[in-house]
Amino acid sequence: MRVLVVEDDNRVMSALRAVLSRHGFEVSCARTGGQALEQLPDGPEVVLLDLGLPDQDGFTLCRRIRQASSVPIIVVTARADFQSRVHGLNIGADDYLVKPYNFAELIARIHAVTRRTAGAAVPADGPDVTEVGALRIDRTGYEVTVDGVPVTLTRKEFHMLLVLARRPGVVYRREQLFSEVWGTDWEGTGRTLEVHMASLRHKLGVAGLIETIRGVGYRLNPGPARADPHPGRADAFGTAEERDGR
Repeated sequence: MRVLVVEDDNRVMSALRAVLSRHGFEVSCARTGGQALEQLPDGPEVVLLDLGLPDQDGFTLCRRIRQASSVPIIVVTARADFQSRVHGLNIGADDYLVKPYNFAELIARIHAVTRRTAGAAVPADGPDVTEVGALRIDRTGYEVTVDGVPVTLTRKEFHMLLVLARRPGVVYRREQLFSEVWGTDWEGTGRTLEVHMASLRHKLGVAGLIETIRGVGYRLNPGPARADPHPGRADAFGTAEERDGR
């Protein structure tokens, strides 16, 4: 597997190259965002992206990579705040790992994200179009609208919403969502689902549409009918539990 490491710290770069090479990965390196974009046509299968780059912000580079390619991106950074996690996933990253980390976990995440990306196709079963109040999901066209306004979602967010919309009002357990959306029962840091759910709620902008059932999971509420005219204010990051990572 070809891995592109985007990292400006020479010591970190050398350590990553050595460890990944020992585990059978083909490693290429870029110290700037410009170098990373130049190597993108070479076809890396995973990008490990540090956010602190000398020529541009890593979030900007993440967005540019996502616009040009569907390659899985794992943000590897010292920025541990919840808002940065949400923003990174929101603009196209597939995973977010905070430094310092264990190399074994990094390698496991590389394998996991490539499995998830390979299996990220929308399930073949279910109606082509699902409507719940103001929400309309076109499964075959990968399109979501709220009150007729298009909503841009990542693959994970779209798949997660589609699962919840199969049976509005029915609670889906956390492990069910991990199994169906990520193809695994591994919950990583325990915040992956909460971060994606917060981003999904923020984008949809319908207060109460996705309900948290404490200690169990989530359900799509068929009751809310209209979008919040100011999405992202009161419910931008979900419930207090999700903001605290519980």
